[in-house]
Amino acid sequence: MRGVAYDAFGGPEVLTVRDDLPDPPVGPDTVLVRVHAAGVNPVDLLIRQGGLAGAYPHHFPIVPGWDVAGVVEAAGPAVTAFAPGDEVYGYVRRDDVQWGTTAELVPAPQRCLAPKPSSLSFTEAAGVPLAGLTAYQSLTEALDVGEGDRVLVHRAAGGVGFSAVQIAVALGAHVIGTASPRNHGFLRDAGVAEVFDHSAGPISEQLSEPVDAVLDLVGGDTLADAPKQVRDRARIASVVDPVVNEMGGRYVFVRPDSHDLEELGRMADAGQLRVAVAKAFPLEQVREAQELVAGGHVRGKVVITLR
Repeated sequence: MRGVAYDAFGGPEVLTVRDDLPDPPVGPDTVLVRVHAAGVNPVDLLIRQGGLAGAYPHHFPIVPGWDVAGVVEAAGPAVTAFAPGDEVYGYVRRDDVQWGTTAELVPAPQRCLAPKPSSLSFTEAAGVPLAGLTAYQSLTEALDVGEGDRVLVHRAAGGVGFSAVQIAVALGAHVIGTASPRNHGFLRDAGVAEVFDHSAGPISEQLSEPVDAVLDLVGGDTLADAPKQVRDRARIASVVDPVVNEMGGRYVFVRPDSHDLEELGRMADAGQLRVAVAKAFPLEQVREAQELVAGGHVRGKVVITLR
């Protein structure tokens, strides 16, 4: 099959497009997905650099990517939820690192998939899973956000942040976001009630009063300031720095979850969750796609298209 792979950890130069990759195996609980589009996330760069070598078994050549949208090609005998021809999307985090989503075919455990939202294109749907699940699980589980809560989301115009502000609005929260001035109108159009410039000094000094919950997507000084931003530090969640646990808050590491993906799909089809695709690249430009993500100033999601 055709896809992107690398044989050693390193920079973007290790990524190569190949036409001779073997077709992946289809285990009993596996759904083989013919990929239409694959999202690009910061974790793809971390894996390529060897940053998760101690957390998962790695087997070269490695096909990068954890986000996918496509059509079921085949299903293992234990799979009950999907059949060939179904349009699906998912966060394909397997128990090892080898068969990623930036190839024509990806073997996905059925727990990682859900029906693709009908209102989204394959390109849009590929931008949802990791970012959307991270936002959804942070807000609903770690922070228990509900009607009337004042919720502060840092880096609100990024992939996770833009999902988070929309989900928080759908949950009935009064949403406050931080972003550069060029993104303030973009966030207000998504229902964000207040927007602050992250470069204009500590956010705790810009708020009129402490908020009920804080979602940190930045770390560093932003996270250090979070206890001053919130009424109860138990309602601080961070997806970037486990030190939040020492503050009394909660560190969130996203997990695959079919039910949560289905809920994100319901929100998308109800008009509550839209996907901002910053740029879609063809497979041959995977290096450029990862370099754009590495720059750290992307509004929305970067996606690789295969069909």
